[in-house]
Amino acid sequence: METLLERLRAVDTTTLIDAGKQLRVMDGGLRPLRTGLTLVGRAITVAAGDDLMPVLDGLERAGAGDVLVVDGGGTDRALAGELFGNEALRRGLAGIVIDGACRDTNQLRELALPFYARGVSPRAHGAKAVPGEPETVRCGGVEVAPGDVLVGDDDGIVVGSPDELAAVLDAAEALQATEASMLASIQAGESLFSRLDYDEHLARLRAGEESSLSFL
Repeated sequence: METLLERLRAVDTTTLIDAGKQLRVMDGGLRPLRTGLTLVGRAITVAAGDDLMPVLDGLERAGAGDVLVVDGGGTDRALAGELFGNEALRRGLAGIVIDGACRDTNQLRELALPFYARGVSPRAHGAKAVPGEPETVRCGGVEVAPGDVLVGDDDGIVVGSPDELAAVLDAAEALQATEASMLASIQAGESLFSRLDYDEHLARLRAGEESSLSFL
């Protein structure tokens, strides 16, 4: 698992989803508070709704390399702030993803911790009930099960089981290397179209065939 996570840290989400279109992608409403950070880790899932206690329980269960994934159930109140963020950093978490709101954003943006949320609110929920067992949750419009792996950057978050990600990782790494080579050629003055085999792709489309073109 650690080897898989280490390799995933070197792959962009865009390249990963180009190589594995069957992987899950969280919707664009979940955005990082601080840009420029990479999120890679195992999911610790929390079904919170309007209750802060499950989030606290999930944080207590999480450890180094884990991502706290919170299903806010549509609530518009904050489910985490600077204290939770700093505790996550102290524990070595790989990040926090909240399908809901957070608060203390000025402080959270200073942390070297990938932190994604759907919105911001100064109001927070209280602790109401004894937490249940870990379960599959819905976050960012997709299902996330305990132990799934999240890969995130400024473009968004990709989710898959370890096996699903391992199955496409070789292709993603090869694709990223190809894109890096193409970028170097463009920066050296070569046309993008000469590297794309543009005419060949166009001919395939005209013939009713599928084109493998995915570079942007």
